[in-house]
Amino acid sequence: MNDRAALDLLVSRGPLTRTRVGELTGLSKPTASQLLARLEAAGLVRTTGSVTGRPGPSARLYEINPEAAQVAALAVDQGGVTAAVADITGQVLGEERVDTGAVAEDLPDRMAEAVARAVDGALAKGRVRREQLHGMVIGTPGALDPQTGRLRYAPHLPGWHARALQQELAQVLGTPVTIENDVNLAAVAERYDGAAQGVDDFVLVWVDEGVGAAIVLGGQLRRGATGGAGEIGYMPLPGAPLARGGDRSAARPDAGGGFQRLVGSPSVIELARQYGATKAHTVEAALARDDVREEVARRLATGLAAVVAVVDPRLVVLSGKVPQAGGEALRALVEAEFTGLALPRPELRLSEIVGDPVLTGALRTALADARHAVFDTSG
Repeated sequence: MNDRAALDLLVSRGPLTRTRVGELTGLSKPTASQLLARLEAAGLVRTTGSVTGRPGPSARLYEINPEAAQVAALAVDQGGVTAAVADITGQVLGEERVDTGAVAEDLPDRMAEAVARAVDGALAKGRVRREQLHGMVIGTPGALDPQTGRLRYAPHLPGWHARALQQELAQVLGTPVTIENDVNLAAVAERYDGAAQGVDDFVLVWVDEGVGAAIVLGGQLRRGATGGAGEIGYMPLPGAPLARGGDRSAARPDAGGGFQRLVGSPSVIELARQYGATKAHTVEAALARDDVREEVARRLATGLAAVVAVVDPRLVVLSGKVPQAGGEALRALVEAEFTGLALPRPELRLSEIVGDPVLTGALRTALADARHAVFDTSG
């Protein structure tokens, strides 16, 4: 327990002296010295200079040894795969993007090839060998059904629906693989680095080309019986066709209907055209109009009201292209739409993640898994 406490401090606080480690853990100086010597011998910490400029001998600084383990994180979307490789301190060593838009539906092995190419590209940039990877987390639309092992709720991702998808990817990549819903990973990113820090009960609502939610209650992600908790893009709402299966909707992330047809980025652009903005070809241009922004806020509030009525979160975080484009003006309008409703009134915040929140969440998850294993000195 003392070893893990010291390692966690070095991760969160950066280089520390032996005296400071002792102060923060409550350990005596001799015990702290023995602990750091043991961790250094195990290859988990290393010295990194010393503190000078004060009376007495200089004090050595200790830090996590970045070579103790490396991890990979990937974000998958309809257009491609982005991979990042980092050391156990969280320092990103390399990143690579591989486009997969032209991959045929009947060639699922090409998807595994694209993942391997993205990982290998990131490894090469980071000068890391594949056998050095401790683990890998892949963020993808949809969710793995724990009963069947198949990816559900992602009909628009050809080649990702094999029954043994996780095992096949692990075999190709030569390292353990975890597959997680992309919006769940965005919520992990917000809890570590963004708008949901310190909050145990919140919902992240992702509004982009696809629409989904991540539900965190009691500090734990809630996935549901088939992994589909939070698939609110399919949620029936007034004004939207029902989301149904079938050939015509097989390649659509929303199966042709539901909440996503009201607030997804293509629908926001179409709404602007209906309002006469013939040159509004982007979400940003569409939401620059007051009338579009107000209508999108009404639609968003309707869907959020259904979620809030069931989950009663303390906080709702808005993430994805539509909230990003609408900014504070859209957030304030959505908040105003809740006025007078006979529902709980959670705080409403915009995402605070810079960069790709799915990749950030995948990296955070991979690092947590690696640290849990590598920092265990009980054996």
